Amino acid sequence: MRRVCLALLLAWTTAAGASDAAHELAPGGVLRAAINYGNPVLAQHGTTEEDPQGVSAELARALAKQLGVPVRFVIFHEAGEVAKAVAQDQWDVAFLAIDPARATGIMFTPPYVVIEGSYVVPKASTLQVTEAVDASGIRIAVAQGSAYDLYLSRALHHASLLRAKDTAAAIAAFHSGQAEVLAGVREPLAALVAANASMRLLPGHFEEIQQAMGIPKTHAGGLPTLVRFVETMKASGFVAKALAASGQTSAEVAAPAAPAPAAP
Repeated sequence: MRRVCLALLLAWTTAAGASDAAHELAPGGVLRAAINYGNPVLAQHGTTEEDPQGVSAELARALAKQLGVPVRFVIFHEAGEVAKAVAQDQWDVAFLAIDPARATGIMFTPPYVVIEGSYVVPKASTLQVTEAVDASGIRIAVAQGSAYDLYLSRALHHASLLRAKDTAAAIAAFHSGQAEVLAGVREPLAALVAANASMRLLPGHFEEIQQAMGIPKTHAGGLPTLVRFVETMKASGFVAKALAASGQTSAEVAAPAAPAPAAP
């Protein structure tokens, strides 16, 4: 993927435009890209901690190449940590699910990938469908600050959330019986169930999680460039190829964004 020629994909970028965009998106002269290893659909470990693989890392490398700056990866292990770090100016661009709770400090592009939020239950559970989970007495283990934590905090009416510090702690809480249900991204949950005969994955999903690129609101001037970049990379097949190269063939490339309405 790193050898893909971007000249044709990004022909709309002029030298002057790239310079202006680099000033907005990488004001320090290096593109600091936040990578979240907590979502294995988007990021996987490379040969070293600082050499991530997966679609988000490939997009970061491609963006840095377009801007004419080096990329430096800032590693996180949960999405909630990434969102919090925007206030400490730790990154220039991130790969996060779009959520209104994060929009106070982050501006998002349209999504580039759509993944599903799903539930796991014990094999002996009486719960058979996703819709039945929102019931009194049901506790759902989630990683605090994750996209599905934020969504379920708004969507649930009867069930309660058991917020663990990270994904591993949420799985441990579910294993120990502290929660009747485990929530998470479908693909890693499916792998967890495949390795544990005592669990099963409920059919369907409770949320379509829209994964996008984000920038701090303080860098708002760079958003139009980033939006064009994301749309170009989707349309060119770059995102699909990066997903396939990292083995994430069940994730879907997001549909093209609707054009902005014309000014009156």
